[in-house]
Formats: sequence, C-alpha cells, structure tokens
Amino acid sequence: MSTSLKTKTLIEGQLRNWSLASNNYAGLQKVKTKSVVLAGGSEVKVQFNPERMRSSAAKVDTKSIQERPCFLCEKNRPAEQEGVDYGDYTVLINPFPIFTEHLTIPHKEHTLQLIAPYFPSMLELAKELNDFTLFYNGPKCGASAPDHFHFQAGIKGFMPIEEDFRSGDYAKLIVTSGGVDVFNWQGYNRGIITFRSANAAAIEQLFAQLHKALWTKQAEEVEPMLNILAGYEEEQYVVHVFPRILHRPACYFAEGDEQILISPASVDMGGVFITPRPEDFGKISAEDVAEILKQVCMSEEQCLAVINQIIEQG
Repeated sequence: MSTSLKTKTLIEGQLRNWSLASNNYAGLQKVKTKSVVLAGGSEVKVQFNPERMRSSAAKVDTKSIQERPCFLCEKNRPAEQEGVDYGDYTVLINPFPIFTEHLTIPHKEHTLQLIAPYFPSMLELAKELNDFTLFYNGPKCGASAPDHFHFQAGIKGFMPIEEDFRSGDYAKLIVTSGGVDVFNWQGYNRGIITFRSANAAAIEQLFAQLHKALWTKQAEEVEPMLNILAGYEEEQYVVHVFPRILHRPACYFAEGDEQILISPASVDMGGVFITPRPEDFGKISAEDVAEILKQVCMSEEQCLAVINQIIEQG
C-alpha cells in the first residue's frame, strides 16, 4: 500500500477512534471565514479558529522550549495518536487542524527545525502525498516546535496561492535556469520566489543557492527566515519560498484595541490568515493584512534582486 493510501486510511481511523481529533475536525464546520481583497486584486481568506491559539501564541523562546516536553517526540505523543512511517519521518494527523485534512510530519529524531539538510525530503513527500501541499515554517516564522524538525501538510485547494499561481496574474516567469522555471510575484503584497520543474535535483541545487544568498543577509540567524510551500502536480514540483524579515508584526505586541494576535506562518503566506480570537476576526481589514505582510515579508523588488543574484552566480 502506498504512503498516500496509508495516510488516507490513517486519517479515517484517527477521526473514528481519537476523540480529540474527531471533535476538532468536526469543529471545522463551525469555523467562521471571511474574505478581504488586497490592493492589486488578490484575495486573502480570514479564518476564526480558536483551537489555533496554542500555535499563534506559542512561546518559542529557549527557556520556554526547554521547560516543556517535546510534543513531536514519539514518547510524548498521546497514546491515541497513530502514525505512518516514511523513511526518517512519521506522518501524523494534526489534532488542531486548519485544513479538513491536516498532517504533521516530524522527523524521527529530535533535531532542530532547519530546512537545509531536509529540503530534498520535502520534495519527496510532496510527490508521495500529492493530494497535499507540504509546508515548512522556519524557527522564527511560525513553527511552534522549533526544537524538533517537522513539516506540515494540508489538502490541496485550500490556499488562494494555488489558484493564483495557475492564473498567471501575479507570478511572472523571470528565467529558466537548469530546467527550473523561476518566478517573481508582482502586485501580490508579499515577496515570493517560485521554482517549477520536473527535476527535483535541479530545484534542490537552486534552492541551496537561494538559501545561501538569503543567509548572507541574516548571518546572525540560525538559518534565513523563510516559509516554504511545496506541491506536486502535472508531473512537476512547484515550490513557493517566502523570504521573511520579521517573526511577528507590531500588532501582535500592541495593547488594547490595537492588538491583532497574528503570528504569520506558511498558511497565512498562502493566503489564509488564522485568527484565534473573535475580536481579531471581526476587526481585521484588508489594510491590516497588507500591513502585516509588508512588515514580515521581503518585498517583491527585493526578491527580484535575489533571483538576479543567484542566476548571475550560476
């Protein structure tokens, strides 16, 4: 049985036998959503999902992490939580979902959330689980467990970026290098660098150059700040990289009416903003979303400069 089929069977079994998961997935039916349209015409969906408070407000400082057991290590997982083995990874159902099918895929070893050694695994998993979009949140870009390497995955078709890429309205082909189409996004209110190719090794090589180029701008960090979405469709890999310049926006730390408790991660970058508090869901506007993206993301002009840099360095 393929990993994909085993995963579908896992989801069905966990929703049948694990009350925490079944209750939270049933609760998705009650999740409120609204849409805002940004300058340039792109849509961002806003979801009110109170179960995501533990992620949005997660304490990721060293002291807090050291003082809690790692919830991704097998020995600390709930007894009801089952998994599917895939090489060095275990595919798990995420019991606090955003998607109607939401996976967490931790490494079997307790090792730091750093993408460079594991990016090839992301492409492998994207192809293996091709009904899903894989995503990676950096240690300062939305990961609530920066001490244990993991991916997540959500069922395809949920995030606006997927259709927006196919439309060609925002992603502009800049160059084809080594069999990889490289896109820069324009008029999308956040900088994105997209790779598309049937050749996984060629994408891996280009991503390594991108990683190096971004890291030179943030040498003080353990890795360049970024989020990544990866999918496999029509026999090609599509990888969206969101270079980041800030972990959390100013509104996260504001007080009173000025506060909006948003800690953007890959799903937010993909066009679905998660609000765990009803007051934030009610008041957040297109202008708020655009300002949050402007604060935490590299601009499209900066991304274009990085693309040109890595192509010139060849």
